[in-house]
Amino acid sequence: MALRNRPVRREKPLPDADVHSQGFRQTREARRSALVEDYVELIADLIEDGNEARQVDIAARLGVAQPTVAKMLTRLCTEGLVSRKPYRGVFLTEAGRKVAEESRIRHQTVEAFLRSLGVSAETARIDAEGIEHHVSAETLEAFRKAMTAAR
Repeated sequence: MALRNRPVRREKPLPDADVHSQGFRQTREARRSALVEDYVELIADLIEDGNEARQVDIAARLGVAQPTVAKMLTRLCTEGLVSRKPYRGVFLTEAGRKVAEESRIRHQTVEAFLRSLGVSAETARIDAEGIEHHVSAETLEAFRKAMTAAR
C-alpha cells in the first residue's frame, strides 16, 4: 500500500504565525550572513597562515571565480569589514576581525560537538561549515555543556 499521498499526521498544532515565522526569518538571515562570514573567516585564516589574502587565493579556496570574489570584496569593503590596497592583498578591519573570530569560535564549537558524537573529522569539518551559520547562541551553549558533561 503506497503512503505517498497520505497526509502526515501532526503531533502538535501549528504554532502562532508570528512564532512560526521567527524560525524562517532566522534562517533567511543566517543565509545572508553565511557568505560574508565565510569570506571574512577565510581572509583571517590566510593572513594568519602568514600569507596575504589575495583575490586569486580566496577564489581558489572557495571554489568560485575571481569576478565573484571581486564582487564580494566590494560588498565587504562597503560594510566596513575589509580594506584593499592596490597591488596588495585584502586586510580585515577591526569589525572584520571580530566577525571572523566569532565565526571561528562557532565553527570550532560545532565541529568539536560533532566529533564528540563520533562523526569523522572530515565530515565534522564539512558539516560545521554549514551548521555554524544557523546555530543559535543557546544551542552553542548546550553543545558546550554537553561536551563538558561527557568528559
